[in-house]
Amino acid sequence: MARTRNTGAARAALGAVALAAAALVAGAAAGEEIGHVDTVFKLLGPDHKIVIEAFDDPKIQGVACHLSRAKKGGLSGAVGLAEDPSDASIACRQVGPIKVLEELEDGEEVFGKRTSVIFKRLHVVRFMDKRRNVLVYLAYSDKVIEGSPKNAISTVPIMPWRE
Repeated sequence: MARTRNTGAARAALGAVALAAAALVAGAAAGEEIGHVDTVFKLLGPDHKIVIEAFDDPKIQGVACHLSRAKKGGLSGAVGLAEDPSDASIACRQVGPIKVLEELEDGEEVFGKRTSVIFKRLHVVRFMDKRRNVLVYLAYSDKVIEGSPKNAISTVPIMPWRE
């Protein structure tokens, strides 16, 4: 009987972690898959791939980012149990007149993606380099226990828009 209680408590704790993680990224943009390329053939389940996603900064009109990230396939990838590698690359650009829609906070998450069942996420956060009038976007992965030093940045100078 004690084993059932521990299992139930563990499930409840994992559920609480998942809800907390979802609440943290509620304001983050959703990505739109642009395309992908297969990198490793898997006989069973989908191939390993590199996925390209696009998203707009939710608080800054006129800025779009493209993110490429590794995604594991195979049987574990097919059922959502694979842990994706921490490799990612980002490119953000001015795509129209820049208009700040809300107050900005340095280090604010603008995009987030689950890269394992519960414990790992890919984040894109924004900083403002006021001295140079540049937006800086940082892509990185973290884990509940241990993160990864792998990261990528992209910058967008805030310049007058010419049509």
